[in-house]
Amino acid sequence: MSGDDDARLRQRGWPGLRGRLFHGWFLLSRPMTLGARGIVFDRAANAVFLIEHTYVPGWHLPGGGVESGETAEEALVRELREEGNFELTGPPLLKSLHHNRQASRRDHVALFLIEDFRQTAPKTPDREIRNAGFFAIDALPHDTAGGTRRRIAEVLGGAEPSPFW
Repeated sequence: MSGDDDARLRQRGWPGLRGRLFHGWFLLSRPMTLGARGIVFDRAANAVFLIEHTYVPGWHLPGGGVESGETAEEALVRELREEGNFELTGPPLLKSLHHNRQASRRDHVALFLIEDFRQTAPKTPDREIRNAGFFAIDALPHDTAGGTRRRIAEVLGGAEPSPFW
């Protein structure tokens, strides 16, 4: 479908206004948040990239919230650049979508697998990231977050995917 088709099919008049009003009501009454996280996997080393935040305990997959007007993939690319100095050299692969009940009743996380990348420089600590690095999947830090362990087991170990983070 082209942009012309999209414009042709867009509701106008009262139906269009009603649709926008309903959308506004849903936004106020049912706000939902979306995040994007990535398993940056170095196949040769059998290792994944993890980060340790300054504001939450444990080791986690890199990623963050999808901003207004941004796609999940654009958010992922931005977060990987900010949190690990990564440039993607191939497309990330969307592996799963999870309801993150620990964050809120309306939070969801899109999980991507990244195997085509280059790291422009090692990640040095800053205000947000205390520590970062690659870890062998069979030797993750002892305080790796449970959701991170489960996602790695699902994507790289063949475990059954959970709908929950």
